Amino acid sequence: MTTPLSADDIEIITRQLGRAPSGIRRIAHRSPNGVPQVLEMETWVFNQPFPTFYWLSSSAIDKALARIESQGVVKELEQRIKDDADLREAYHNSHKDYIARRWDAMTEEHKSIIEEKGFTKLFEELGIGGIKNWDQIRCLHMQYAHHLAGENIVGKILDEEYGIRAIADQEGLK
Repeated sequence: MTTPLSADDIEIITRQLGRAPSGIRRIAHRSPNGVPQVLEMETWVFNQPFPTFYWLSSSAIDKALARIESQGVVKELEQRIKDDADLREAYHNSHKDYIARRWDAMTEEHKSIIEEKGFTKLFEELGIGGIKNWDQIRCLHMQYAHHLAGENIVGKILDEEYGIRAIADQEGLK
């Protein structure tokens, strides 16, 4: 069972996203100061499948990751994944963790709808960010959201090599 979002949570998330939130199941991660940073999403939203399970809502982290993405880090990380069998295995395990968490959190009603409409394979195969090729990275934002809420090797690299956790931990400080 999920706890309903508070009015304060909804206000903060609306400010972060620049619009009223929809499809949120719960807050999956908060900063040490209580600011929502990662949203766990419903798997069936607006009568269609929504395979993005963890959604980064933090404006501060979003901006930091956008700067890193603009420097070509995604391609560099993809090359590292291609060249390093251990990293590739850890990255594939990140996708498996994401898929398992998404399926386990799904309501029985949503599982029934997804199975009835023929979307089960989609939810069993598409990894972080809805990606089919598990050797590629669609978006650092979704990788990092999963890192804060689950197990993600790319997020770990972003913390260790780019200091993203320090930015995340400062959110909400005056």
